[in-house]
Amino acid sequence: MSNPSYRQPPIVALEDRPLQDTRGVLGSRLFAWIGDVIVLFILGSIVWFLLAILGIVTFGLTWLLMGGATVAVALGYAAITIGGRKQATLGMRMAGLRVETASGGRPDALAAAVHALFFYVAAGTVALWFLDIACGLVRGDRRLGHDILTGLVVVRA
Repeated sequence: MSNPSYRQPPIVALEDRPLQDTRGVLGSRLFAWIGDVIVLFILGSIVWFLLAILGIVTFGLTWLLMGGATVAVALGYAAITIGGRKQATLGMRMAGLRVETASGGRPDALAAAVHALFFYVAAGTVALWFLDIACGLVRGDRRLGHDILTGLVVVRA
């Protein structure tokens, strides 16, 4: 009844993971987030301005896109920057941080976008945000809740 093609690779013990430098990451993430909010505000303003101008031409039809454009800008920013070569948003680069997978590899754009989506959902809900931060405070590797869910780690660059 069991099919050998469904076998999964063995579970890797925590000791077999690469050593990742996570010292002082939580405080630096706060400063990185402030830098990213400024960048996202500028990018979002540009997109909103372009949609407003385009809305005049299309008699207001593109104004319906303004709410989704905010989400698209935030998730696209994370997907392009974290999923890119430098593995960090502009705020993370300023704070000297980088994102890796738990196994030490480079995250792809989809994982980076889902990581950002989980963060924004947690930040938008006070109880989830406190739970997210509490995970980072009690864990030795300083991974927040959305890091654990996506399998990513924020490390020193």
